[in-house]
Amino acid sequence: MTDLAPFLAAIEGVPVETDRALVRQKSRDFFWYSPVLKRQLNRVTADAVVTPRDEAEVARVLAAAVRHRVNVTPRGAGTGNYGQAMPIRGGIVLDLSALDRVVWTRPDAVRAQCGAKLIDIDAHTRASVGGELRFHPSTKRTATLGGFIAGGSSGIGSCTWGILREPGNILGLRLLTMEQTPRAIELRGLDIQKANHAYGTNGVITEVEMPLAPAWEWVDVVAAFPTLMDAARFADGFTRQDGIAKKLVCVLAAGIAQAHFRALAPVLPAGRAIALLMVAAPFLEFLPALLAPHGGTEVHRQRSDAAEVPLYEYSWNHTTLQVLKTDKSVTYLQTLFPPPVHLAKVAEMEAAFGDEVPIHLEFVKFGGEVACFGLQLVRFTTEARLAAIIAAHEAAGCPIFNPHAFTLEEGGMKKVDHDQLAFKREADPLGLLNPGKMLAWENPDWRPSQSRHLYETA
Repeated sequence: MTDLAPFLAAIEGVPVETDRALVRQKSRDFFWYSPVLKRQLNRVTADAVVTPRDEAEVARVLAAAVRHRVNVTPRGAGTGNYGQAMPIRGGIVLDLSALDRVVWTRPDAVRAQCGAKLIDIDAHTRASVGGELRFHPSTKRTATLGGFIAGGSSGIGSCTWGILREPGNILGLRLLTMEQTPRAIELRGLDIQKANHAYGTNGVITEVEMPLAPAWEWVDVVAAFPTLMDAARFADGFTRQDGIAKKLVCVLAAGIAQAHFRALAPVLPAGRAIALLMVAAPFLEFLPALLAPHGGTEVHRQRSDAAEVPLYEYSWNHTTLQVLKTDKSVTYLQTLFPPPVHLAKVAEMEAAFGDEVPIHLEFVKFGGEVACFGLQLVRFTTEARLAAIIAAHEAAGCPIFNPHAFTLEEGGMKKVDHDQLAFKREADPLGLLNPGKMLAWENPDWRPSQSRHLYETA
């Protein structure tokens, strides 16, 4: 345990929590989706939680941490899935949720502090300029903007707007460096990628500027199909309908929704694959003609803002969460089925694994093309079998963004991001920000072959 007394004395007046139970609570996210991470990270905890109330206090905390060599792990709402904001090497959790102000709003953009909740930002922009964020995670009702940028990559709306790494989906980032005299740096244009999805390893994001999309009246629609591939072919074609405003195109193999989505179960026909859609109200009349060629029928419709559980909370990473409520034995994958062969790859993996890996797909724009991400469920038996399933997908040309690893490189594109590494050297020269999450910091020549075996201890 780190001796924090000199550090805490240096930041007197900034809210600090040292109660062990509360600190442990703020040191965790949804890592337990993964049995591997649950084993590796279950005992991880910080030594204290520090909650600055403005950017000046953030800078004061960072300066003191540098002087006293205290590790700092930035945190938003803790809604990540693979330990992004867990302090695996102790120190403090920097809780940024108090920086929750919308700085300004225009018809085309919004700028907000890192701790602002996504749902509150959308409420503000809808009321003031009739716009909303282009996309958000399934945790919209609790997630913060800075946490989404630092730890997320895509979500509800990605079927139209792509992922956060697509140029234009983030307009600006303001961050503080981890130096004895912290600097405020504004990243714009392609420089944004230096800190986008970097887990807070190379700067503490304090403000984010995002583009806005029209705030439609969104309608949740559930459709049923004879087979998974019928639903997938519909979803692929529907995502290509650029004239129809849409926010969610999700496909689930037969049985997932019926067995685990309690609120929807009464309307879901047995044995049918399911599509979950969010469609802008003026375009609903086009749906029947688009569903029919694939054997699809609409079985449920409700305004999204009137739903007790909005449909997006059955999609993306919430699908796994909903299933885990009733079946603790499952885990999941995060897979890219790459275009233009994504449908063929889905069929190949369905045939290869059947009910051991029930298919869950999210259709997106990816580099300008339609593709689908798989967040397939896995009926977990052993870590060795999980590793074999991952290896089989990789060998078939379906890259896995490994949700059973807590490092940037292993959970991402399996390579070192040299721009992010170079920026860390500039912004965090002592390596105190979220240490252990960027493998390249300690090994710039890291290659996937050097990864720990999936079932070895971290």
